[in-house]
Amino acid sequence: MSTKNVVIIGAGVAGLTTALLLSRKPGYKILVAAKHMPGDYDIEYASPWAGANYMPVSMSGTAAAEWDRRTWGPLADLAANHPEAGVHFQECHIHTRAKDKGSTTANWFSELLSPNPWFSTVVPNFRSLPKESLRPGIDSATSFTSVCINTAIYLPWLVSQCLANGVIFKRALFEHVLDASYPNFHPYGTADIIVNCTGLMASTLGGVQDKTVVPARGQIVVVRNAAPNMVSMSGTDDGDAETCYIMTRAAGGGTILGGSYQKGSWESQPDPSLAVRIMERAVEVCPALAGGKGIKGLDVIRHAVGLRPVREGGNRIEREQIGGVWVVHNYGAGGAGYQCSYGCAQAAVDLVDEVAGLRARL
Repeated sequence: MSTKNVVIIGAGVAGLTTALLLSRKPGYKILVAAKHMPGDYDIEYASPWAGANYMPVSMSGTAAAEWDRRTWGPLADLAANHPEAGVHFQECHIHTRAKDKGSTTANWFSELLSPNPWFSTVVPNFRSLPKESLRPGIDSATSFTSVCINTAIYLPWLVSQCLANGVIFKRALFEHVLDASYPNFHPYGTADIIVNCTGLMASTLGGVQDKTVVPARGQIVVVRNAAPNMVSMSGTDDGDAETCYIMTRAAGGGTILGGSYQKGSWESQPDPSLAVRIMERAVEVCPALAGGKGIKGLDVIRHAVGLRPVREGGNRIEREQIGGVWVVHNYGAGGAGYQCSYGCAQAAVDLVDEVAGLRARL
């Protein structure tokens, strides 16, 4: 197979992980081109804002579950053997309240809340917590070893690994997906294959314009206080669009308190009232977080908002020809971008290989 020029549009976790896996294979000259790069903080760029962790919500037997399953191994390897990547192990407790059944969060988390989810045989130390150990109001709980990712370290680490493998990075604005195929845009000539990892912007990108991709607004509070465990709840008493989770990032990245799941909202500015509710829920779930002092005991680093790129029907990982150019899509993971990143990227790479083979036979 002759060498193929590939342009990957998007430098979020999907684009960077796809670039990394593809760069480990012979026969490709890879350019990652994007409006936003690691180090940027913009409402259009979801990846820096994520928690991020491994807390599967995909249903058993689905492609999404398989992508999640294939991602645990690489993330666990990074946590165990590559501290420079900013990934570490953290015990995760999932708390379930019977009264949350049917709520938006409980439906979203249905597999996560199961006493015997598919991933119980994937993650270490999965177990049910004894009822007597739970605080009042919690009807059941499970625990397992997860990972938490410091995105401020991990995204640049992905870039560094790509650079070491010869990947080229370039700032670019795209109105149409085929802009990446213009002659001389790729430093080695015209692009043979385009990989679309544009996340939320797939909704407006010409040639794609996937209107099933919508934002799910997540607001968080980042604090200096360390949490003893990662915690997530089946719901809140503050409304369907609000959630409760706590996770401490690796390497001094602070503790993330969340959150919200406000589907369809593009609002980029933090809501002060929601911020107070997020902090109140966190210290109720984990009083030790603030030393028993309530929200006054929280040392706030910043308030932040990110937009999860949610696609109705789930991630789009498929190939198509647009204007005679092969395009491989990898976008729409919603809030699961990190925990399915390696599985989705490998699926996209497999499609790139298929397309390269098809081109070779033409």
